[in-house]
Amino acid sequence: MGDYLNPGNEKFHNYVNDDIYVDKTGLIAYTNDRISKSGKFMCVTRPRRFGKSYAADMLTAYYSRGCDSRAMFDGREISKSPSYETHLNKYNVIYVDFSSYIKSCPRTFSVTDILDRFFAKLTSEIRDENPDIVPGENDSFSDFLAAVHKKTDIPFIFVIDEWDAFFRNRKDDVAGQKEFMDSLEAILKGKPYVALAYMTGILPIKKYCTGSALNMFDEFTMLRPGPIKEYIGFTEKEVENLCAGSKFTAKDMKDWYDGYSLGGLEIYNPNSVVCALRYGELSNYWSGTEAYEDLLSYIKVNVDGLHAALRAIFANEKYVLDVQTTFPNDLVNLKYKEDYIIALIHLGYLSYNSEDKTVTIPNHEVRIQFEDTVSKMGPSVVTTYYEYTQKLLDATLSACAEDVACLIGKIFAKFTRRTGYENEDDFGNFIYSSYIAAEDYYDVVREASTRWLKRADYLFYPNLMKARAGRTYLPGVIIELKNNKSAEEAADQIEEKGYDDYFEYRGYHGDVIHVGLDFKKMAAEKRLKLAKESSSEKEPHDKTCFYGNDARLDTRAEIVHFCEIRKYRI
Repeated sequence: MGDYLNPGNEKFHNYVNDDIYVDKTGLIAYTNDRISKSGKFMCVTRPRRFGKSYAADMLTAYYSRGCDSRAMFDGREISKSPSYETHLNKYNVIYVDFSSYIKSCPRTFSVTDILDRFFAKLTSEIRDENPDIVPGENDSFSDFLAAVHKKTDIPFIFVIDEWDAFFRNRKDDVAGQKEFMDSLEAILKGKPYVALAYMTGILPIKKYCTGSALNMFDEFTMLRPGPIKEYIGFTEKEVENLCAGSKFTAKDMKDWYDGYSLGGLEIYNPNSVVCALRYGELSNYWSGTEAYEDLLSYIKVNVDGLHAALRAIFANEKYVLDVQTTFPNDLVNLKYKEDYIIALIHLGYLSYNSEDKTVTIPNHEVRIQFEDTVSKMGPSVVTTYYEYTQKLLDATLSACAEDVACLIGKIFAKFTRRTGYENEDDFGNFIYSSYIAAEDYYDVVREASTRWLKRADYLFYPNLMKARAGRTYLPGVIIELKNNKSAEEAADQIEEKGYDDYFEYRGYHGDVIHVGLDFKKMAAEKRLKLAKESSSEKEPHDKTCFYGNDARLDTRAEIVHFCEIRKYRI
C-alpha cells in the first residue's frame, strides 16, 4: 500500500463514519459496467465542493488491492449489484489528487519538475510491490506499466482527482499544460493495461486545435451530466431525508442550496447542505478568497455585451444560451460572452436548464456570492440594477406609493429593452425581477395559496434566517397585479379575498403591506401619452426622464394610475 499505488480506504472510511452520510455507491455499479470496455474513460466535472473528491475516494477504496473494504460496502447500494463481488479490491489502483500534489511541490517547480517527481515516486512504489520487474534503460513509464501488467495479469485503474489543476493554477503556462496532457495521453490512450480511468475536475477536457490528446474520454459535465447525474451532489429526495428531524425544512435547503438542474434532475450543493445541518445555520459556505477571485475575474470584463447578459440573468429574466457554441474549455482564451457564461456554469455560479435552455443564478447562497462580488466592482450595469431593486424594496416597506411607482418606471426604462408587455404573466415576471432584492430577506412566493385556496400574485414572507444583518423591519408584503383595472381595485382585492390569511395561518403577527399595481396592456409610447394627458398642467413634474426603448417616460406622471399601497397590522 502506497501513497499513489493501491492506497488504503482511510479517506472513504471517514465519510462512512461521519454523522451525515449519503450513500452514493450506486456510481460503482456504473463504473463496473464500463471496465475494460470502450467507455472505460470517464471525466466528471463539477464545481468545487460538489462531492467530486468523495466519489474519487469511494472508487479508490472499492477497487484498490491495498485494502479490504468489504465492511464499508456491505449493505450499501452497490452490494445489491451482481458486479459487486467481481471487482471488490481486485485492481492495481493509481490515485492522485493533482491539486494537492502541485501544492506539495516547491513553488519554483515547473510542470516538468512536478511530473518528473510524481512519476519517480510512483515508479518507486510500483517497484516496491514488484521487485522482480526492472524497467529497461530506455523504457517509458507506460512501458514499465505494461511490463507489470504482463507479469501480474492485474489491470490498472486510474483515479485522477482535480485533473485540471495545471490549467487553473498555471493559467499562462501553455507549454506546461500541453506537456501534462501529452503525458496523460502516453500513459492512458490505447493501453491494454488500463481497465478504467476516472478523472474529476472543474473544467471539461482542454481541446487543442481540431482534436484532443484525451479524446477517448466520455465527459459528464454541468451542461451534459449523462447517466451519473444523481451520484455527484445531493438529490432532492436525499436532502428531504437529511432534513427529517433537523431544524430546517426541505424548502429552506431548496432556497439556499438547490437550483442546479442537471438533465432535468434537481441537484443540491452537498458540502453546503452538510455544513448547514452540522452547524445549525443557513449561510454561504461556498465563499472564500478563491471563490471571490474566480467570480470577479469573469464578471469584471464587459466583452461582447457580457454585463447586459449578466444583468438579465441577475434579474431572473429568461436568458437563453446556445451551449453548442465553441468553448475553449480553459480559463484564458475566452472571447465571447457565451464563453464567459459557460465558464461560470462549469464553476457553479450559474445553472443551465437543458430542457428550456435557460441560464439562472441557482440559489440564494450563490446569489449572495454574486452580490458581494459585484458590490466591490464599482459602477456597472449589474451593481446599478441591484441597487435599484434594493431601493424599490425599501420604498415598498416604507409604504410610499409615489417612490414605488417612480422606481418601477425607472427600472423599466433603464434596464429593459421592451416597449410594453403583452400579457399579465409577462408583466409579472418584470415585477418579480424588479423586486429581486427581496430574495435576500423573504421567501418570495408567486401565486401564493391562502388557507381558503385564494391566490395572491406575489407574497413576501419574512425569513429571519435568510435576512442579512442590519435589516430590523421586515413586514409582510402582498402584491396584486391588474390588467386595465385601477391600482385601487387591485389593493381592494387583497383585502376582499383575505390574502392576509396566509400570514395569520402561519402565526405571523405584525405589519402587512398591500401593493396594488395596474398593468396596462399597451406600448410604452401610448402609456406615456395617456399618463401626460391625465396629469394637470399646473401639477409640478419631476422632469428627470430616462431614455430607453425609444420611449421617454415621465415617471411621476405615471403615478396617477399606477400604484396603490396600504399598510395593515395583523
